[in-house]
Amino acid sequence: MTTTTIAPSEPRALQPDPAPAEAGVRKVRRASHPLRRVSFWVAAAFIALVAVAALWPSLLAPQDPLAIDLGRSFDAPSAQHVFGTDQSGRDVYSRVVHGAGQSVLIGVGATALGLAGAVLLGVLGGLGGRAVDAVVTRVIEVLYAFPGILLALILIAVFGSSAGTQILAVGIATVPGYARMVRGQVLAVRNAGYVQSERALGHSSAHVLFHTLLPNAFRPLTVLVTLGIGQAIVWASALGFLGMGVQPPAPEWGAMLNAGRNDLQQAWWLDFWPGVVIVLLALSLTAVGRAVQTLTQPGGPR
Repeated sequence: MTTTTIAPSEPRALQPDPAPAEAGVRKVRRASHPLRRVSFWVAAAFIALVAVAALWPSLLAPQDPLAIDLGRSFDAPSAQHVFGTDQSGRDVYSRVVHGAGQSVLIGVGATALGLAGAVLLGVLGGLGGRAVDAVVTRVIEVLYAFPGILLALILIAVFGSSAGTQILAVGIATVPGYARMVRGQVLAVRNAGYVQSERALGHSSAHVLFHTLLPNAFRPLTVLVTLGIGQAIVWASALGFLGMGVQPPAPEWGAMLNAGRNDLQQAWWLDFWPGVVIVLLALSLTAVGRAVQTLTQPGGPR
């Protein structure tokens, strides 16, 4: 009788269960999702509040921002005047709220003007021949080298100090940065397969340009628009602080900083509140822009 001996099998190495690790990764991704961050919603809420102030300032501050009460000059913040009053007895809170319209208008207008000029130069450089591209490149370099303050002084000498002058000065100053990006995106997209397919199907050059090439070339620039508005507001406020923008008594954040700088020792609130609003708005726009960038980039969180 033959006895069959069964050799004991060697113990298998224990393999770690991947499920907990994958669950941990998913948990970390969910926690790091931009829309789950408190900072994003705080920034978005502040932007919405500024938008309401810009569009319907009387809802937040019914008091006339130009009303003068010399008997209450330099009143400190109180229940009656939460941000205090200025040298003419005007309510600083009301002026900050009503000044949002001017500042936001300048920021959005300057960004729109900068993008319009950038589209023109970027498309010409990206789709034109070598000679056209060389000319566009030189124009962009000249705009880069031209000091923004000198440009503002020239425009003020020609058109005078106003919101339109600020929009023009800041908008032209932002053109070269946007134009370089537009040109680079157009160069990257124009030879893509889907663009060539549109051409092979017999679509006109205008159709390919406006329905295929430009939308795909501009998609990465959507984030920069958000960041650009904040940057334009800061630049416009700087011009207003230097006396190159909207003139008193009109409420505008930069002009308010300029008007209150000589009285800081006795009335710190004159520059404090408009300065805080400018900084918070710029930071909020940056936070929202970064979140949009994270959401739209390839492989970003979903």
